[in-house]
Amino acid sequence: MKRRSLLLAPSLGVPSLALAQGTYPWLPNRPMTMIVPYAAGGGTDIVGREFAQILSQKLGQPVVVENRGGAGGSIGTLQAVRSRADGLTFLYAVSSNIVINPHVYRTEAAVDPARVLLPVGLLANYQYILVGDPRWPVTNIQELIALARRKPGEITFSHSGNGGNNHLAGKLLARMAGIELSDVAYRGTAPALMDAVSGTVQFNISSPPPAIPMVREGQLRAIAVTGAQRSPTFPDVPTVAEQGLLGYSVMGWHGLFYPPGTPAGPVAALRAAGAEIAALPAFHEKLGRDGLEPLTAPVSQEAFAAQVRDENTFWARTIPELGIRIE
Repeated sequence: MKRRSLLLAPSLGVPSLALAQGTYPWLPNRPMTMIVPYAAGGGTDIVGREFAQILSQKLGQPVVVENRGGAGGSIGTLQAVRSRADGLTFLYAVSSNIVINPHVYRTEAAVDPARVLLPVGLLANYQYILVGDPRWPVTNIQELIALARRKPGEITFSHSGNGGNNHLAGKLLARMAGIELSDVAYRGTAPALMDAVSGTVQFNISSPPPAIPMVREGQLRAIAVTGAQRSPTFPDVPTVAEQGLLGYSVMGWHGLFYPPGTPAGPVAALRAAGAEIAALPAFHEKLGRDGLEPLTAPVSQEAFAAQVRDENTFWARTIPELGIRIE
């Protein structure tokens, strides 16, 4: 799927002074292309477009958003790898595009984006939430583990697709707890959540936005969040690690990447502009509405690159151990 659209004006209501063209080591002399490796209208695309609209003002050129969906984001990511390294094309990625898909999809075996793409900057983090049917007697992770040990393979969780972060979150939980869980993949988060509401499955692992209203309305019970720290969206819900599985953490992030060989000037300029946008209160507000976690402090390019390497190494080792592979 391919869709291109031109972004010319900001939509976050940020004062024009904050969006004025900045002083950077490089400025584009014609429109830029931002590849979003998902179809238009999805969560990543929506946040990415907000980012691109502000970026177009900061760098003084329109930003063309090019949607290249397919294979869990792999098609668009590969396009970024193969794009011209002139500073005019970059990738707006989520973590699964870079550190998970190459170890899940067999077609990705020849290319490891984490090793070839240039990490530019981190924009936001996110995590997942375990939610269960309120009629189900399990209220915490220890009760879930105890029940699964009594009934191996009889407890089922739903998720939005094989090989995704929420699927891996459930598989990793089962492996670390030494239990057997069944799972069902759905075409999207909404139907996966609804089958948890109906009791067709015992629990679901979801990104926060679609789960928030269901938890607040009492349709689902929040059991745990998957990050290393509690989610600002659900401050009263403990992490999986807090509930006994020390070291457990499954997080995602939004970040910027350039094709290999891109000169230092464009990399530094996009890095600086991206960091400024990531710090804007209006962008924080947008992220919060979408269940993402704004950065509380700047993350250096070197720290982001190290994070990408570490996560890539972890999932390269862990995904085969979980037995997940998609043809």
